[in-house]
Amino acid sequence: MSTTAVHQPTSSFQPAFADGTLTREDMNFIARLVYEQAGIVIREHKEAMTRGRLARRVKALGLNSVAEYCAFLKTPHAAGELPELINAVTTNHTAFFRERHHFDHLGREVMPRLMQERAGRRGRIRIWSSACSSGEEAYSIAATCRDAMGSRSDLDFRILATDIDTDILAKAEAGIYPADQFERLPADARTMLKLEGGGRGETRIAEDLRRLVSFKRLNLIERWPMSGPFDVIFCRNVFIYFDTQTKASILDRFVALLSPGGFLYLGHSESLPSPHPQLRLIGRTIYERTA
Repeated sequence: MSTTAVHQPTSSFQPAFADGTLTREDMNFIARLVYEQAGIVIREHKEAMTRGRLARRVKALGLNSVAEYCAFLKTPHAAGELPELINAVTTNHTAFFRERHHFDHLGREVMPRLMQERAGRRGRIRIWSSACSSGEEAYSIAATCRDAMGSRSDLDFRILATDIDTDILAKAEAGIYPADQFERLPADARTMLKLEGGGRGETRIAEDLRRLVSFKRLNLIERWPMSGPFDVIFCRNVFIYFDTQTKASILDRFVALLSPGGFLYLGHSESLPSPHPQLRLIGRTIYERTA
């Protein structure tokens, strides 16, 4: 994958450390490495945040400066640090039932159709949350679908939830969140999540919902081990971190794994990099795969 024109120097750069060790060369090196490893473009307005996150890795490793950190990343001993670097620069902002219209569409339009099509003989339904972050999206999907299925037991229903950040996946799999995170939700959403008391101001997603979700680490620009097909793919608020070439490549791979008639959900501020011949827009950032 080419890394040309990923990160251009600017004259407005200001070092974040008193010793001035975070140079433009350091910043460009980190940006290139992150792009090569994860396809993520560190844009100029994100540099200050990135500097702060790098400082935490410098401290965690007992180093003195980002220059030392960059020098370490260039050695053969740094292979184990690369996932930590990606974890550090990845943004994990999400919420339960974020962009609620997607879940309304899933519960009212998609699931009834799938349940009718797959009735009997353990009809298979698969959904992929492709950048699940700390799990709120995946559990919102599970709650929506479980509510739609009711007592049905003739369906082989599973959700795959993936993310590149290993730290955040551990939190997602545990399914434990601050209790006040749920207080702002509408009553029907809280009911669907079937919450359990976790103690110390924490609440846990009910076990029957957690069993529906499998959490795995996946880098979207690397090889995908799953073969599909998926009936629904969520890829929300992810494309904003990629350049056009990377978005187009990932989109083609999504479409290849979507069943004809399957659905792709993007984030509210996102759109396709260009019109796709096998996708048609049917709602607000909701696309259906054509035959």
